[in-house]
Amino acid sequence: METPGSQTSLHRANLERVVRAVRAAGSLTQAEIARTTGLSAATVSNIVRELKELGTVEVRTVSARGRRARSVSLSSDAGIVVGVDFGHSHLRVALGNLAHQVLAEEAEPFDVDASADQGFDRAEKLVGRLLGMVGVEREKILGVGLGVPGPIDVATGALGSTAILPGWRGTNPREELAARIGVRVHVDNDANLGALGELVWGSGRGAGDLAYIKVASGVGAGLVINGQIYRGPGGTAGEIGHITLDESGPVCRCGNRGCLETFTAARHVLPLLHASHGPDLTMRQVVRLAREGDPGCRRVVADIGRHIGSGVAQLCNLLNPSRVVLGGDLAEAGELALGPIRDSLGRYAIPSAASQLVLLPGALGGRAEVLGALALALREMGDGMILGQAAGSTTKR
Repeated sequence: METPGSQTSLHRANLERVVRAVRAAGSLTQAEIARTTGLSAATVSNIVRELKELGTVEVRTVSARGRRARSVSLSSDAGIVVGVDFGHSHLRVALGNLAHQVLAEEAEPFDVDASADQGFDRAEKLVGRLLGMVGVEREKILGVGLGVPGPIDVATGALGSTAILPGWRGTNPREELAARIGVRVHVDNDANLGALGELVWGSGRGAGDLAYIKVASGVGAGLVINGQIYRGPGGTAGEIGHITLDESGPVCRCGNRGCLETFTAARHVLPLLHASHGPDLTMRQVVRLAREGDPGCRRVVADIGRHIGSGVAQLCNLLNPSRVVLGGDLAEAGELALGPIRDSLGRYAIPSAASQLVLLPGALGGRAEVLGALALALREMGDGMILGQAAGSTTKR
């Protein structure tokens, strides 16, 4: 019998510690594993050899700082994870392996305000299609990350506000998708997953804390503190779109007046250009036209940036993040949006907070949320699950 503090339990703990470090980073050299885990080089070498024999990890020779090193990653055959992202106008699904490699990815138009059942049915079909494309059986799925454009109670997986997604009233996204795919699902809102995606693969790499600002049909922020997503007890942390800018302003979908969202979200700003550019204009087109020099679109983008900067300034005064990443379609505007954001930061943020802040456009574009969903599934996966039979065999030694 395994007892706490025994050699057997210590050995298993060390195995899981190494697997956890490699899973979080995607790949590490043995020297990096030793630094990350605090284990000795000899212990790491023995554990890596054991995990390789069991098929849990793959080892290849690389060059690190001019020297040959052994890079360790989780086996590509150990299983896969699925990322599902519901945007307000799209559904995107990706498959990835435990070595942080994206195996397949596909997106299709979808109105998220329609029936939730229809959305989950389409997600299940899209997952099945991608599995067929890569030739992987459904039994190889170890976990699923799910993103939805609204606040989530992480403890229950339920939506925190049915006013934002009225077509999803009475549904539990986590349970609905889990019932269709047959594996555990981890759910979060799209801004949090965008932050996680940029943290792992994009402009947030190397940052211990950051705020990811997504401007699309709504406005939200994903907050990372000490390398972890901060959600708050009700899952609503980061809802900067509902900071009040004008108490006499337009009525917001949340029921209040003059929220930041009413001055920046696509549904509110696009009508400003309908008279000159037609009713079918999208935010992506506005950004493209602004970059091409269209004066009306440039003015709208600058105004959005100025208002977003006011919200980000309040965020910086409260949390003092070291990095802010701008996501969504607005990020493609570059300095046309970033410049006005900086101007507002300089005006409204505490100087010490603004001076230490790095403001960057997102590197992942529209993929940030689905890659964040993959990262969420990888982070929430138990290391014992990855070890599988390997963990079981080691406890008998």
